Parts: sequence; C-alpha cells; structure tokens
Amino acid sequence: MDEAIEENEALEAVAFVGTTLAPFFLQDPRTGEAEGSFAAMAMLDVEAAVLEWPFADKGEVGRALSLMVDGLAPSCALEEGFKADDALMWEYRRLFVGPAPKPAPPWGSVYTDRECVVFGASTLELRSWMRARGVERRSDERTPEDHIGLMLALMAFLACNQPHDLDEYLRFHLLTWAPHFLDELADAADHPFYEGLARLTKTTLEGIRQKRSLEVICPRFYR
Repeated sequence: MDEAIEENEALEAVAFVGTTLAPFFLQDPRTGEAEGSFAAMAMLDVEAAVLEWPFADKGEVGRALSLMVDGLAPSCALEEGFKADDALMWEYRRLFVGPAPKPAPPWGSVYTDRECVVFGASTLELRSWMRARGVERRSDERTPEDHIGLMLALMAFLACNQPHDLDEYLRFHLLTWAPHFLDELADAADHPFYEGLARLTKTTLEGIRQKRSLEVICPRFYR
C-alpha cells in the first residue's frame, strides 16, 4: 500500500477513536448530549465491532466492549428506547463529577503535579502548546484542558486538521499520563460500562503508540 494512503487511513482511525470515546468521558449519560453515542454502543454487535476496531488487540477489545454493552443493557429495558438507568448515571457522577472526592480524577495534572492539583503545571504546558499551534477551544471553557475526554477530542481534531502536530501531542501530553489514569479508572469503576471504557481506551492508545512508533517518557506520578 502507498505510504501516503496508509498514513491517511491511520489518521482517520485515530480520529475515529477520539471521536467515539471522548463523549463517554465528557457527558453525563442521563442529562448530557451523548445519548446517541450511548444508545449506539448499547446496540453494538460486539463480534462485528471487534473486527473493525483499530489498533488494539482483538481479544482485549472484545472483553472491553462486552463489559460496556452489558453495562448498558439495563438502560435499554424501557419501551421508549435508551434511557440511562440510575446505576449508570450515578457511577458517572461518582467518577467524573462529585461532589465527593473522585477515586480516579480525569485530569492529567492531578497525577503529574507534586501537589496533585487541577490546573497544575502540565495543564498550563498543554494550554501553551495549544496556543502556539493555533488550537482554540470552542466550548466548555471551565474544564481544564487536560481532562481525558477533551484530550481524546483534541487527538481526533489534530488527526483530521493538523496531523503534523499529532505525534508531538501524543508523546508529550496525552500518552505521558493517560495509561496510568486509565488503570486507576478501571480499578475504581464499580460499573462494567466504565471499567470497559477504561480498558478499551488504554489498549487502543497503546496500539496507537506502537503503530506510530512513539517513544514516550512518563513523568513521576504523585497519585
């Protein structure tokens, strides 16, 4: 296959991953704007999806997707179609909203900053990197830029619009902390959907790293 065609297909796959996964981290399944994404996942044919999902080991993808689909089954039991059940809703809020301390906070600086704070040094570094490359935020200005959902969405944006910046972004901003966080999230999740989401995201990001031959130096983690 022509190298340019292969690279374009790889970038399309990266964009697909980011676009598909980001809403599940960003949106409340009951009140958010991703009902369509949750409903589509609930109806997924896992065996068929495993064959199409890019980058990751098929066995790991199958196990993760099965957890996600099984976790959404109670939300499809009503006659009016998909509606997030209470267990799914409250687990999202426990993991990503609060007000109680989050067992696996979704922001990078919480893990890489000595003080374990939101809007830490790595957040500011990412913000500066985005500004230098002309990447502007168009929504959700209050959420720190290093939220895992926003960073997956940014990965998709770069793959589509600024592919020359993608590898640097992955090496120095996303892949430095995301695998560690996703392990923490998988362990903290009390609901199969979010455990599966964490596992699917981690194995896929690792596959992207390998596919793009990226060497990533991880920082010290403080939690």
